[in-house]
Amino acid sequence: EKEKEKITNEIEKKNESNFLRTIIEEDLKINPNRNIRLRFPPEPNGFLHIGHAKSIFLNYGLAEAFNGECHLRLDDTNPETESKEYVKSILDDLKWLGVNLHGKIYYTSHYFDKFYELAKILIQRGKAYVCSLTEEAEQK
Repeated sequence: EKEKEKITNEIEKKNESNFLRTIIEEDLKINPNRNIRLRFPPEPNGFLHIGHAKSIFLNYGLAEAFNGECHLRLDDTNPETESKEYVKSILDDLKWLGVNLHGKIYYTSHYFDKFYELAKILIQRGKAYVCSLTEEAEQK
């Protein structure tokens, strides 16, 4: 527990002046009642690695520093490579790292219908298009 506290203190010292913290601080000066919400979006297609840990501590640390929330959003967009084993592993790793989840767990796949409807609106407004290139042409 003392080692974890030491590591957390070191991370907080290094985070005192990062560009994300500065952006949030500047935004809160203009919008003092804004709720800070961040997310950690791993793909459940493998085990977490050190880069994930860095992202976890950055996002959850900023949320805690500004009395905000950081949600877990599993980016489950490729069912062929994902498994419940990896979801369980991610949850176990977050617990081991001492991260307390804020609220429910979100899954990207739960929003596919909404994304599809929003994409149609963007296409109708001329802000997006459907690519009709063949795979061969796309690779050139």
